[in-house]
Amino acid sequence: MSILTLTPAANQQIGKLCKENDCYAITLNIKGGGCAGFEYDWGTAQVEDLQPGDEVVACDQGTFAISADSVMFLIGTEVDYVKSIVGANFEINNPNAQSSCGCGVSVNFDMDNLVPQF
Repeated sequence: MSILTLTPAANQQIGKLCKENDCYAITLNIKGGGCAGFEYDWGTAQVEDLQPGDEVVACDQGTFAISADSVMFLIGTEVDYVKSIVGANFEINNPNAQSSCGCGVSVNFDMDNLVPQF
């Protein structure tokens, strides 16, 4: 069972991005920074880049991966891919986020309410 949910649109886009970028996985991690204290960090990875403990989600035509250090921040999250008249992007609905910035990248967490994964 995965720690997060990918909508069908996100699943399809991840497969498309894996193919376009000739990579094994699209990655989503949390790193310090941004105007809210943390930020979502998107990237790509090859299979040899993944580490023990990383969360790996198989998609229809690709793979989605989260580093072990980011798992506790993303438990229960839904990732969607939304197209609109002004563009397209991944939207992250994270129930662990205490606040976020309008940019969609920066996020803050109540560290006392996060459950570390061992």
